[in-house]
Amino acid sequence: MDALYVDHHTWLRTWLQRRLGNAADAADLAHDAFLRLMLKPAPRGFGSVGEARAYLRTMAQGMCINLWRRREIEQAWLDTLAAHPEQCAPSAERQAIILEALHEMSALLLGLPPKAAKAFLMVSVCEMTEPETAAELGVSSRMVRKYVAQAMLCCMQANARHTAAELRYSSEL
Repeated sequence: MDALYVDHHTWLRTWLQRRLGNAADAADLAHDAFLRLMLKPAPRGFGSVGEARAYLRTMAQGMCINLWRRREIEQAWLDTLAAHPEQCAPSAERQAIILEALHEMSALLLGLPPKAAKAFLMVSVCEMTEPETAAELGVSSRMVRKYVAQAMLCCMQANARHTAAELRYSSEL
């Protein structure tokens, strides 16, 4: 791990800086990439510098995409806050909780098959009927029900994980 860091950290940080256009973000992501490697080592040793860099670049590319998604969500939240009167704005703590929930929901939806995520959003957020959603997606109403059920199961599992984490936290206090 030491040799991998010494040999590739500067290269990765430079690659990220060109990709992101920001030295601070590049440094953070380069640090996070090596931290991930320490916590979950690469699947195998690297036979060459090219292999190591290809692995690091692929991992860093995914991290860039996650950063951009998070920033899009954050900007949409800020735009939503700006569209409402300041006296109606939630507290800073509540805003942080809402933003984190939005990030989690985004990750949950990205983990679903695209049609399942779209069906869930159309039915639950856009309040479209099953037949309307089915027509839009080009599937049967039965398939829409299956997609929505799949998404709801993911939501319930995420909620169960949060509840378990909260119980562990409160029992540690």
